[in-house]
Amino acid sequence: MMYDHDGAPVRTGRAAVNGTSLHYRTAGSGPAVVLLHGVPKTGYHWRHLVPKLTARYTVVVPDLRGLGDSARPADGYDSATMSDDIAALMAHLGHGTYAVIGEDWGAVIGYQLAARHRGNVSGLVFAEALFPGFGFEDHTALTPENVSSGMHLWHLGFYFQPDVPEMLIAGHERELITYMIKFERSRTDSATPDAIEEYVRCYSMPGGIRAMLAIYRAMLVDAEQNRQSAQKKLDIPVLALGGSAFIGDRNESQMRLMAHDVTGHVFDAGHDLAEEVPEEMADVVLPFLAARL
Repeated sequence: MMYDHDGAPVRTGRAAVNGTSLHYRTAGSGPAVVLLHGVPKTGYHWRHLVPKLTARYTVVVPDLRGLGDSARPADGYDSATMSDDIAALMAHLGHGTYAVIGEDWGAVIGYQLAARHRGNVSGLVFAEALFPGFGFEDHTALTPENVSSGMHLWHLGFYFQPDVPEMLIAGHERELITYMIKFERSRTDSATPDAIEEYVRCYSMPGGIRAMLAIYRAMLVDAEQNRQSAQKKLDIPVLALGGSAFIGDRNESQMRLMAHDVTGHVFDAGHDLAEEVPEEMADVVLPFLAARL
């Protein structure tokens, strides 16, 4: 369950948008903010941050295409298409302008949302992500630098292979998700049983792992989309957030290739900031939003 600042359960809904059906949560009042989760997570990732936002903002928390309780279509897992899903959802809910907070794959999708729908997005929080097309792929290599920095992302190449990951992961979704969540965090106690159970529930449903893998298998398409979008830098303000034990300030460096107005902050944390350091994240995000919404 997810709650707002008054302790009331958030509202849930489902919307038919862009050829698919998205499950979402919403709460609060005021200017709109949409929160985009990464992998292997769902919108539940934001449960600690939502009540810190809802006193001032209308918060929309979708499960991305194919993930969580959203529908699992056969295709459309590139970042541009998934960003169009969110633009259509926000229009469906009556939000013409909004800020975007994204993490991991949700951050890359959030960037595409800002690049493709420039008249709608007022600001972007880009947390713990690197861009396909701008060096993300380099971290698949087994090098001393990648290993020593904790950024040997061996699973990218594995997930990209056809059929084999599905064969090996089937029946072992819990083991994979638990490993990945804890591997990417420096504060492993933040991987609470309720969150693990929710993520395992969703990724164990029929098509759950296939949809996750489809996001990784679209990386080369994403790379070209990102290179094209970067030819016109974002004019909106961007807050790039990193965890010192994972991506750190590298996403800020990359974001400076994509946007004119970039501010960075690195937390003493791993990859999943909104679960590892939600209080500290809110302390940085709220002033950023207040200055722009």
